Amino acid sequence: MSSSTNLARQTIRKLIEFGVSDFVISPGSRNAPLSIALQEANSRGIIELHIKLDERGAAFYALGIAKATDRHVAVICTSGTAAANFHPALLEAWHATNKLIAITADRPERLRKTGANQTTDQVGMFPNIPAFDLVPGANFELGNGPTHLNIQFDEPLLPNDSNDSNDWLSGLHVNPPDKTQETAKSLTVSGNGLIVIGHDQGTLDASEISKFIEASGLPVISEDPLTFSNSISHASAFLSDETIRNYLKPDYAIVIGRTTLSRSINSFLTLAEKTYVIDPRISTIDTKRTASQIFFALPKLEVSTLNPTWISDWNEISKLATKVIDEDQSWSEQNALRTIAAGVPAGSALFVGSSRPIRDIEAFAKPRGGIDVFANRGLAGIDGNLSAIFGISNSFERTYAVIGDLTFLHDLTALLAPPTNNLTIFIIDNNGGGIFSTLPQSGVSGFEEIFATPQNQDLAKIISSFQIRVTKVKTASDLNFTFSQNNPGLNFVIVEVPDRKSMATNLAKTYSRISSAVRIGLNLA
Repeated sequence: MSSSTNLARQTIRKLIEFGVSDFVISPGSRNAPLSIALQEANSRGIIELHIKLDERGAAFYALGIAKATDRHVAVICTSGTAAANFHPALLEAWHATNKLIAITADRPERLRKTGANQTTDQVGMFPNIPAFDLVPGANFELGNGPTHLNIQFDEPLLPNDSNDSNDWLSGLHVNPPDKTQETAKSLTVSGNGLIVIGHDQGTLDASEISKFIEASGLPVISEDPLTFSNSISHASAFLSDETIRNYLKPDYAIVIGRTTLSRSINSFLTLAEKTYVIDPRISTIDTKRTASQIFFALPKLEVSTLNPTWISDWNEISKLATKVIDEDQSWSEQNALRTIAAGVPAGSALFVGSSRPIRDIEAFAKPRGGIDVFANRGLAGIDGNLSAIFGISNSFERTYAVIGDLTFLHDLTALLAPPTNNLTIFIIDNNGGGIFSTLPQSGVSGFEEIFATPQNQDLAKIISSFQIRVTKVKTASDLNFTFSQNNPGLNFVIVEVPDRKSMATNLAKTYSRISSAVRIGLNLA
C-alpha cells in the first residue's frame, strides 16, 4: 500500500469520525489519493460527495453548505494555483466563523523551492486560518471556524490493487468536536435603550436572540428584518434624518454582532452614552473592537427601567414610515425587494446578495419570520454568490435568492454544474453596480466606466444557453405570480427595474418623504 493512499485514508477517516459528511472536490492529479478515498466512502453511502470543476466556486459551494448546516464541510483540490483559489471563501468563512475545511494536496516538502512543477509554499498561504502540514503520523484538529489541511503526497499516488484492503472504513465511530461554550455573564441597564442586531447575528443562534430580546422588552433594530418579526420597521430609512436620530438619542445600545449595512444605523449608535457589544469573534477576529463592555455570549440581562414613552415613540415613528412606504406603489428596486421579501413562503430559505438588495430589504421590507435567511456578510463580497446559494439549497426543500446582475455575472462558472434542488434566483437587473449611484462618487467624471460598469449583456440568453429555465418580470404582480407558480428545480427570474439614476433619485425622494412625515408626526418640523 502506498504511503499516500494510507495518508489519504487516515485523513478522510478521521474527518468522518469528526462528523464531516459533505466533501467537495475539484479534479486534479496530486489530490488523487483523496479523490479515490472519497469515492470509496461515497459508494458505501457514508458521505455525500460533490464534484465542482472550478476551485473558487467549489470553495463557495462548500461554504454554502457550512452556512446552512453549521457543520464542518471539506473542499479538496490539487496543488499550486488551485489551492490559492480557496482564499476568497476562506476569508468569508474566517470573518463569519463558518466551518469550512480547505484541504490542499501538496508535493513533499523536499520539492519546495526547487522549481518542481506545480509546487509552491502552501503552508500558511491563508493568513489567520489555522493550518496543519500533514505527513504520515501527523495530527490535526478542527475548531469553530475554518481550517486548512495541507497534505504532502509522494509518489506513487495510487494504491497497489493487488494488495489493496477495502476495510479502512469499517468500525467508524463518529464523535464531532465539542463546541466552545462561553459562560453567560450579567448585564444590568437602565434608562432609554434598545437592541441592534447585525445581519449575521454575531454568529449567535437566532432563537436564543429572540428569547433575549423578548425578555428585555426593549425596541429592536435588526439589519435582517426577515428573521426578527418584532423588530422596528424601516429603522435605517428614518434614522437617515439627523433630526430624528437626535430625537431618539439613546442612553445605551446593546449591539449583537456587527452593523455593516447602513451609515444611518452606525451614526445613530455613536449617539449612545454606553454601548454594549455581544460578539464571540471579538476574542479572535475583531480584537480591536471597542465598547463600554464586551460580551462573547448573550448575557443574563436585567432591564431595571422601561420608559413607555420611549417605546411608544419608536413604534409611532415606525408606523409613520410604514405609511409612507406603503403609499408608494410605483415600480422600483425597493418595491421589488419588498415584494420578494414578503413573498418567500414560510419554511423556505432566502439568500440575499450584497450591495443594494440586502440594504433595500433592511430599509423597506416588513419584519416577518418563518424563513431562514443567509448572506455572505463575513466580508460582504459579491464573488462566489451563485456557488454559495447552490450549496445552501442542499439543506432546504425550497430556496430563494436575490442578487444583482453583476453578482450573477461574477460567478457564471457555477452554472456548469447547476443543482437539481428547488431553487429560484431573482436577478435585479439595472445593468451595472446600482449601489454606486447612491454613493458620493455618483457624480464624478467617468462614473459609468469606473464605478457603474454596465455589462450590456442579455442575461436571459446567457442563462438559457445553460438549458436553465428563465423568465422576466417588471411588475409586483409578475413577481407574486412567480411565487404562485412554485416551479420545481432551478429557476432564474430577471427583475427588470428602472435605470440606476432613476433608482437613486427615487430612493432620495422616498427618504425625504419619510423624514417629512416623521418630523410632522413628532412636531419636529
